Amino acid sequence: MEPFIRSDQYHFIKSQAQILTNGHASVSDIDVLQALKSLAKEKIFALFPNMNEEQQQVLAPVLTIEEKADAEAVLAQLKPYVMPFPQVTEQTLKKLFPKAKKLKTSFLKEVNWEEISYLSWADLGLGKKFIVAPYNNKLTGIHGTFNPVTKKSICALCHQYEAVGMFMTEVKGPQQGTFVKRGNYICQDQHACNENMTKLDQLHDFIARNK
Repeated sequence: MEPFIRSDQYHFIKSQAQILTNGHASVSDIDVLQALKSLAKEKIFALFPNMNEEQQQVLAPVLTIEEKADAEAVLAQLKPYVMPFPQVTEQTLKKLFPKAKKLKTSFLKEVNWEEISYLSWADLGLGKKFIVAPYNNKLTGIHGTFNPVTKKSICALCHQYEAVGMFMTEVKGPQQGTFVKRGNYICQDQHACNENMTKLDQLHDFIARNK
């Protein structure tokens, strides 16, 4: 069977697995535990409104989770069904960022493509941070300056409370030939940010504001 789970959906399922594990560790009431399972099933299955019977069978073991070991085993079983991030090559990045000279692309060899909803890297030589994500059925690239801050805040991408930095972009203004600077706090650690991402709404809003 072909992969059918996006990375953000996998991380959402992972969060529900944690809720079930915590529930079994702290609650003994059978009715409460059954309610937790029913709610988890409703939320997870809602992610896949058009899934077939075979896909339902793949997801069904999530509802058997009681302990941490159960969660780890089920999540490992789901991993082969996670869709990888769209293929990105050095040529892809050159097309997305035609004005950026001497783009560093060696990091591409180290990316775990099944675990990301967006691709990001910093180029200290250029003093910029680059972000690539699918948007409107095609890859979109955004770049800007990035300055870490000392306090935690809500990330504009994953909406979690994390160590962040100010990502500043320059976009076209309302009048021809004008530009407007826009700043957003985003996670310093893109790996943690991708793991935090359980839906794509904020990511898509971010791209729409900054592309």
